[in-house]
Amino acid sequence: MAIGDFAGTARRQAQGEIGTDSGFSTPLYWLYEMGHAALNPSRAMADASRLFLKNPINPVSHTTLGKSMAAACELFERTTRRYGKPDWGITEIVSGGQRVPVHVNTVWHRPFCNLLHFERAFEYPPARKHPKLLVVAPVSGHYATLLRGTVEAMLPTHDVYVTDWVDAKLVPLAEGRFGLSDYVDYLISIFHRLGGDCHVMAVCQPAVPVMMAVARMEAEDDPYVPKSMTLMGGPIDTREAPTAVNALAKDRGIDWFRRNVITTVPWPHAGALREVYPGFLQLNGFMSMNLDRHLQAHWDLFTHLVKGDGDSAEKHREFYDEYLAVMDLTSEFYLDTVENVFITHALPKGEILHHSQVVKPEAIHRVALMTVEGEKDDISGIGQTKAAHKLCPRIPDHMRAHYEQPGVGHYGVFNGSRFRSEIAPRIADFILSQEDPRGTVHAPTKVDPAPVDADDGPDVFSIPANVTSLYPRNAAT
Repeated sequence: MAIGDFAGTARRQAQGEIGTDSGFSTPLYWLYEMGHAALNPSRAMADASRLFLKNPINPVSHTTLGKSMAAACELFERTTRRYGKPDWGITEIVSGGQRVPVHVNTVWHRPFCNLLHFERAFEYPPARKHPKLLVVAPVSGHYATLLRGTVEAMLPTHDVYVTDWVDAKLVPLAEGRFGLSDYVDYLISIFHRLGGDCHVMAVCQPAVPVMMAVARMEAEDDPYVPKSMTLMGGPIDTREAPTAVNALAKDRGIDWFRRNVITTVPWPHAGALREVYPGFLQLNGFMSMNLDRHLQAHWDLFTHLVKGDGDSAEKHREFYDEYLAVMDLTSEFYLDTVENVFITHALPKGEILHHSQVVKPEAIHRVALMTVEGEKDDISGIGQTKAAHKLCPRIPDHMRAHYEQPGVGHYGVFNGSRFRSEIAPRIADFILSQEDPRGTVHAPTKVDPAPVDADDGPDVFSIPANVTSLYPRNAAT
């Protein structure tokens, strides 16, 4: 989970339980909504002006001045717009030499999460059954659609499911809290829904709750554990090669985050009065980490529009439509994660709790483990994900693997040309090896180094009513 530096945000008093504090000491969210509403007329006028200035009937549209004014209007409208949840945009794939339509269906639902199934409508079913793969998306500010490239790479050879987390400001307060233990409950419920005949891939932040869920299931001898888990760029042990993100959390302490980044959802959102780490504040952190690159990108958009370079302008729009779409996180989940993962290192120390029960990763022995890291990852440093192997000593050697991808940062671990050509085939081979009932390991597919493309540039991304415990005898009273 990327943690932005929010030193410039206003301070607020620490809040207790709902109803014991006014929650309005620093109304960041309310001020943001007021500012956004105040800009609505200007935004509408800018958009109307853009359409007028780009109309080919208007002689001004053919002049440099007209194009510059139209570009400025579009830039203003885009930088002040509220970006909604992007579409997946996956309608078909090529698998086994045939074009296969893809339909996205919701097959499981809870207040804070929907489980999506990317159902492939094969005309001629594959000769060998494709493994069932659950991709657990991070709850770290962006929507699950950020993993579009990951899903597209795995769909030709896997039956893919994805956790589609719900924006916290859309969940009514009556639905209850959503903390780290509730996240683990959701995952266990999903594994039960999939019947155990599945593999799980955790991208970044979910590596910790996925390991927690599997460990709890193993400790209870649950028959529905997944066959394998692949952890990618996850902060299993942030004491290994600590990054700037880890240092920030350690230096600030949990009280700083509670005072400075937690605010209250205003009316008329469905989740009014819920305490959240708001998306607009997260976006401030994301942008500030690479502010010069973002400013240059928007200047480039302006020049592309003036020159009439439609292809380059469209690439910019597609990227920022995704990048600027952010969601709120519940305060309890965010603070639980910051404290347990980045400050106290509770998982590798054997101190992390699922409700009142200590989670024991050493209990894992039936679930195969693969870890993937990026050489230039500045969010989850080298060794942080690999540390999962030390925590699971009972997993046999033929059921474990580690891969470090040269030349990629955090985003490149799960997206881009090198992910498609070098990482995804290795993950697919590992999953296939665990499908084999004899437990034999297939040699990784030999691939040539992929050329660097735009996807492999510097990381601009760097930076149910609640399910009760599925094991009630160990649940908190």
